[in-house]
Amino acid sequence: MKSNVIDIDGAVEARTEKAVLFHDGDKSKAVWLARSQIEIEETGVAGIVTLTLPEWLALEKGLI
Repeated sequence: MKSNVIDIDGAVEARTEKAVLFHDGDKSKAVWLARSQIEIEETGVAGIVTLTLPEWLALEKGLI
């Protein structure tokens, strides 16, 4: 990924071929993110992933 990326821990509630529904703990604030713009890494903790995405996208989606 390019520079200016951030990591956010959270959960993926739903997946499609092109997007994931992600939240950082508050399911009511879950947002759809295009898979082409993110990387998902399992943390080893059941249900928790680390999402790597551009900072601008995290801001746009209200994740930071």
